[in-house]
Amino acid sequence: MTREPAPAAAPARGSVGEVFLAFLRLGLTSFGGPTAHLGYFRDELVTRRRWLDDSRYGELVALAQFLPGPASSQVGFALGLLRAGPLGAVVAWLAFTLPSAMLLVGFAYAAAALDSPVGDGIVTGLKIVAVAIVAQAVWGMARTLAPDARRGSIAVVAVVVALLAAGSLGQVAAIALGALAGLLLCREPDAGDLGGAAVGGGGDALVVAVSRRAGAIALGTFAALLMILPMVAAAAGTRLADIADGFYRAGALVFGGGHVMLPLLQAEVVAAGWVSPEQFLAGYGAAQAVPGPLFTFAAYLGALSAPGAAGLLGAAVALVAVFLPGMLVMVGVLPFWSAVRTRPAARALLRGANAAVLGILAAALYDPVFVTAVVDAPSFALAAVCFVLLVAWRMPPWAVVLVGAVGGLLITLV
Repeated sequence: MTREPAPAAAPARGSVGEVFLAFLRLGLTSFGGPTAHLGYFRDELVTRRRWLDDSRYGELVALAQFLPGPASSQVGFALGLLRAGPLGAVVAWLAFTLPSAMLLVGFAYAAAALDSPVGDGIVTGLKIVAVAIVAQAVWGMARTLAPDARRGSIAVVAVVVALLAAGSLGQVAAIALGALAGLLLCREPDAGDLGGAAVGGGGDALVVAVSRRAGAIALGTFAALLMILPMVAAAAGTRLADIADGFYRAGALVFGGGHVMLPLLQAEVVAAGWVSPEQFLAGYGAAQAVPGPLFTFAAYLGALSAPGAAGLLGAAVALVAVFLPGMLVMVGVLPFWSAVRTRPAARALLRGANAAVLGILAAALYDPVFVTAVVDAPSFALAAVCFVLLVAWRMPPWAVVLVGAVGGLLITLV
């Protein structure tokens, strides 16, 4: 009698407490941005704890690259889901996110105490560090998101659209045009492209305990909130409702990692007058010095955006709102992933969208980052030093933040 081949096994189940402690450790120690976070996850959860194998982990990472939202946090959320079910997913996100969120909310409240020459110097340095970090992100992402002439051209068009049509409307238009251009021009896979045929790692398909019905509900909720929250914000007329709407929309439109969130959030909070350009860039610089996901920058902005005693509530609303769309999309797509991952049209569309994302980030590097922070020769020199330390010397971002803060003090006080 011929035996039927065994189906791909799901990863072994664990406890919610185990998931919480594992991700709390990661949330306290994972410096260096989303790519570094994925390396920490692999070392801790694949190599050391053996929650799943490299093949399934690689496929999960590839899937997160396709979706809007913070890739490393989505991978962590999905790992918690695979290990301990829905509650495991929630505690994985909480444990990985809260350490950096609490530090940044504390920085938001301490920023008021920085109204002094010393404080001004530190803030100046943090703004200049933001120039170097965003430039590094553009430099690194260009090699993977726009490695050929077609995607490079899509990125340049996105720069033009984002600069000429300022605000979130221009950014959405740039992504939509990029996706359409990718569908028409970028169907040929690249050897190193996560959108190519190599996605999946060559092992068994990823098995997740999410039904297609639950996935459809998650995707429906994602779309419904995107349409309903603007109406709720308009009807309520409160700052918290506006924060929920703006940060949810930003989280829903981010492809390519936390750095890409910069222009989207800038359009929501700076253009609205909730946060000054100086506060925005200072917080972005501080976000580089803490562990965990860069999306926790939203907690800092939420604390500053909500008036008076509502700052903590504003931080909580902003934090949940900016992460929620990415998590809903991850839950929604997981049960359908194996059916769509090999379709050339889907990969081509996402290549174009990712190239447009690079263009949006490059536009943000110019305005507001560069034009706000680099105002004279010393500030340009400090930005160049920080960039070289990041790219050539490969210093960790938190160390470069310290260099920038000291440099900003020297520029201000000398």
